[in-house]
Amino acid sequence: MPKLKTKSGVKKRFSLTAKGKVRSAQAGKQHGMIKRTNKQIRNQRGTTILSEQDARIVKKFLPYG
Repeated sequence: MPKLKTKSGVKKRFSLTAKGKVRSAQAGKQHGMIKRTNKQIRNQRGTTILSEQDARIVKKFLPYG
């Protein structure tokens, strides 16, 4: 069998934790910060863990992750 290719877009945007959960950047932080409340901006720092449903989709594109 040939090797499976990893989706290069997914490779750049997501990473896996040691337990196999999918870590990603916080959504809604690219632009328009004036409209957001300070609480929203504060809570969107760093990274977040995707939900199981979303993680299942991302893991399909990371065959060896």
